[in-house]
Amino acid sequence: MNQFISQISLLVKDYDEAIKFYTQKLGFELTEDTQHSPEKRWVRIKPKGEGEVTLLLAKAKNEAQLAHVGNQTGNRVFLFLNTDNIARDYALLQKNNVTIVRPPTEANFGIALVFADLYGNLWDLIEYKSN
Repeated sequence: MNQFISQISLLVKDYDEAIKFYTQKLGFELTEDTQHSPEKRWVRIKPKGEGEVTLLLAKAKNEAQLAHVGNQTGNRVFLFLNTDNIARDYALLQKNNVTIVRPPTEANFGIALVFADLYGNLWDLIEYKSN
């Protein structure tokens, strides 16, 4: 058996503002932007690097979905982003005025910080200790 997670759906209010945030503020790559109807696009982004998992930006289409934009996990960290250089990435986040919820903190596994995306979803940015 060979299974893997290929993408995760992320509710957004607007496709273009989300693309702009993730590509310009976080440095992600836009891997696909396909128009399916006047209201629906298939928009996928991913961090630069070796990972294969993409985020599918899914525009909220009703009040129930809009209520979850920015809080898909009940105020817990939602996504975990690994890095090879947390100091570089922290400086980029600060330069781009990304909300830092918890600054870099040493832990037994390495260094981590928490930031919020444009809608308030919480992310862990982690640089693991090398073995």
